[in-house]
Amino acid sequence: MATIQAFANNPYQENTYLLYDDTGECAIIDPGMYTAAEQNAVVNFIKLNNLKPVLLLNTHCHIDHVLGNKFIFDQYGLKPQFHEGELVILEAMPVWSQQSGIRYELSPMPDTFLPESGTITFGNTTLELIFAPGHSPAHLCFYSAADSLLVGGDVLFRGSIGRTDLPRGNHAQLIDNIKTRLFTLPDECTVYPGHGPETTIGFEKATNPFF
Repeated sequence: MATIQAFANNPYQENTYLLYDDTGECAIIDPGMYTAAEQNAVVNFIKLNNLKPVLLLNTHCHIDHVLGNKFIFDQYGLKPQFHEGELVILEAMPVWSQQSGIRYELSPMPDTFLPESGTITFGNTTLELIFAPGHSPAHLCFYSAADSLLVGGDVLFRGSIGRTDLPRGNHAQLIDNIKTRLFTLPDECTVYPGHGPETTIGFEKATNPFF
């Protein structure tokens, strides 16, 4: 069984997730830590629980989800993994950070890019890749069928969906991907989004005003 721990980070209140299982191996997903206090909260949790970070995953490369990539690389030697289609977003982040007044330490580049489908494994945990662009050009979600959980990034929120007014966003594509790739998951699957509280697939199918 995998366990998930959330940390709300940076001025955008982005959810950084640690996903770990009884082997102690741990995936760090969307590290958004911005202040020393936010960095310490994650590092201390890892130490206290004797975790071994083995993967750094980005659902997508908007600034609030990659602010901690450099810190995690410096701390644990992990380079990020994401879909190659997000490179165009990551490469724009230095300019984006200047315009938004957010301090950004340059993220290392991946050695390995993630495909549109397939699985990633660590410890006893298998994550299925779900390709769901629309909020960003090559957004991935990470699904553990065994644990009935989805780390969904900025695709689907409790009562809402990801914004599509950013560069390379596409509203129709996002709606279609949620319907065909997320709403086909089991109703009881818990969705851990990039912002705000968790929800379930069933709850969003029944109540989300966008559908």
